[in-house]
Amino acid sequence: MNMDSKDVGGWSQPTPQTLDALMPDAIALAAENLGVKKAHYDTPTLLALAVLAGAFIALGGLFATVTMSGAEGMLPYGLTRLLGGLVFSMGLILVIVGGAQLFTGDALMVMAWASGRLRARQMLRVWTIVWIGNFIGAAGTALLVFLSGQYTFGHGAVGSSALYFAVAKSSLPVGQAFFLGILCNVLVCLAVWLALGARSVGDKIMAIAFPVAAFVAAGFEHCVANMYFVPLGLLIEWGAPDSFWADLGRSVPSIPVGQYVVNLAAVTVGNWIGGALMVGAVYWFIYRRPKLR
Repeated sequence: MNMDSKDVGGWSQPTPQTLDALMPDAIALAAENLGVKKAHYDTPTLLALAVLAGAFIALGGLFATVTMSGAEGMLPYGLTRLLGGLVFSMGLILVIVGGAQLFTGDALMVMAWASGRLRARQMLRVWTIVWIGNFIGAAGTALLVFLSGQYTFGHGAVGSSALYFAVAKSSLPVGQAFFLGILCNVLVCLAVWLALGARSVGDKIMAIAFPVAAFVAAGFEHCVANMYFVPLGLLIEWGAPDSFWADLGRSVPSIPVGQYVVNLAAVTVGNWIGGALMVGAVYWFIYRRPKLR
């Protein structure tokens, strides 16, 4: 256990540092402080951290795709989704523990704004830069994965799963994508909230894994994950060699690009509502509204 020292009667005495998790009111203050800190990052730093986060979430998506490849018909649907969700949580673990800026988690900045510690334009600046950076990181990782030929592994099973995800996510009705986005970011922001209260890396990982696994298992929609899944599917559809399609042994429905763009916007708005209003605003009202400070 780490020790600080304090002077007692002229002698230096060790004082143990507690590893107890923060209480919810302290988490609320920590979330506010973090929001203020993020708003003061300069643009190059903010963009670089956002690109990292997009890449980290994409790596989680890559892990989930491999894990779920070939599982259809061999494992129950729910178990397959659970395994995919658990490994996908690596993405948010990398973001939180490694340090990066993720649009969906940054929705909690509304707490600092509601307390008067941020201006709206400061918050909007962060969200805009981070969303763009997340897209660059996620889509750029999709390009690297495509160029590596990793999607051909397992006699095309990995690529088949990647195409399935891309078609499914881009073909959702807009309203359904919107509400799935709300539900998703409730869980993502709760994972971030729990991680803020954790005092060790192991605690943070445990706090993140289950909410993230829940949203993946339930089939909810995360805008940054979709910045990886659908571009990868498009790259495979447009550029995969004939040998890949021969291994696949079946045709795959075309990915509707226009619908993907609309759905990405709908999921983004849904994610914002789920994180900013249904988590951030609620916890601000409970713990940080003026009469309680």
